[in-house]
Amino acid sequence: MHPRSSLSDDQRATAVALFEAGWGPESVATDLMVRLNPVRRLYDRWRVRGGGALVTKTTKQVFSFEVKLDVVQRFLAGETKSDLAREFSLSSPKLIETWARKYREEGEDALRPKRRGRPPAEDADSTEASELARLRRENARLQAEVAYLGKLRALMEQQRRSK
Repeated sequence: MHPRSSLSDDQRATAVALFEAGWGPESVATDLMVRLNPVRRLYDRWRVRGGGALVTKTTKQVFSFEVKLDVVQRFLAGETKSDLAREFSLSSPKLIETWARKYREEGEDALRPKRRGRPPAEDADSTEASELARLRRENARLQAEVAYLGKLRALMEQQRRSK
């Protein structure tokens, strides 16, 4: 079974056999008594990869910025997701929807590869500057605390004298 699929291996195999017999995703979902969305996703993959839709890819394929941009621009120009997914050997047409949504929301930069993991260590100059800024903030806080305690002591002394 695909790790994130709600369909079992048997259900997926039966669904693909029914797709090949000419059934649509709604009919297959009804016949298997399962939710429609996983069947639709499997149907989209089946239209692109045929029986290969049952094979789980072991590695995640990485696409360059240029390929993503080309696919998205062609999709927005009117080409179908299935045709583009087949042409570029994408795992699913859903991937094109995701790229297009990111492109619409954030522009071309959203399709560029992102750095993974922990951010790189800061250089010595910026570390010293941030340390200096932290010490200045701490100094200002401590000065305010001393001033507050001095005023509190003076107030308590004034209350003692008035009693």
